Amino acid sequence: MKFKFIEEKIVGGLMLLSTFLVFAFFGSILWTIIRHGLPSLTWEMVSQLPGGGFYLGKEGGILNAIAGSLMIVSGSTLLGLLISIPVVFYMNVYLRKGSRLAYVTRLTFDVLFGIPSIVYGAFAFTVMIFLGLKTSLLGGIIVVTLLIIPIFIRSMDEVAKSISKELLEAAYSLGATRLETAKVVLRQIAPGIVTATLLSVGRAIGDAAGVMFTAGFTDNIPVSLGQPAATLPLSVFFQLSSPIPEVRERAYASALLLTLIVLALSLAGRFVMNRFSKNRIK
Repeated sequence: MKFKFIEEKIVGGLMLLSTFLVFAFFGSILWTIIRHGLPSLTWEMVSQLPGGGFYLGKEGGILNAIAGSLMIVSGSTLLGLLISIPVVFYMNVYLRKGSRLAYVTRLTFDVLFGIPSIVYGAFAFTVMIFLGLKTSLLGGIIVVTLLIIPIFIRSMDEVAKSISKELLEAAYSLGATRLETAKVVLRQIAPGIVTATLLSVGRAIGDAAGVMFTAGFTDNIPVSLGQPAATLPLSVFFQLSSPIPEVRERAYASALLLTLIVLALSLAGRFVMNRFSKNRIK
């Protein structure tokens, strides 16, 4: 009994130490970007284009990166939803429970979920070369869409799988078609769709490796899908390697803004899931 007590204390101490280390790393990262980025995060910084080049210019701001990130995230989120929702409906409404096809589909998206974004970027870059396309806003939207589709599908699928089987059987017993039953499922997984969207946006806006190959970088705001687009992660990457201190401080301001956006999206996703999940029909 004494040995078990000591063992429990040791394991409890290791768990506490692990928790402390996680918070310590998070706090260290947050403190670094706040200390360097907060003094530079001004209205001029977020409302002006960079002057004299993003790598060497001391003037201007990061409006090009903010606009580019919003364009890529908006386009990829819309495409991701249009592709993911029908797949989720097909697996949970049209296929029977325990279907081999549904199992293989879920396994495939689990694998795709774990693939690094740079692999998606390399694949998209190869396809763009084959098709004769240049780095552009369209290329960034496509690669980020490929990146977030597994997040969309697996997040919504987990919510859809928890829907009571009796609910679907009740809909069928009342003479509902599969399409009409899909509307019932849509109502039930609506919180999951919102949560998946917020999580996907957080992943999309923070991606750097994929868009590096496909979206390119520019000091200007793109006005067409064929023009290159800057993003906040790439702004951090390029400006942090600049030899000019003022430019490096702008990189920390970009990192701080990006961190605040991702943190807000994560908190919003948790709030939506906790707020609406208790109202779902079990």
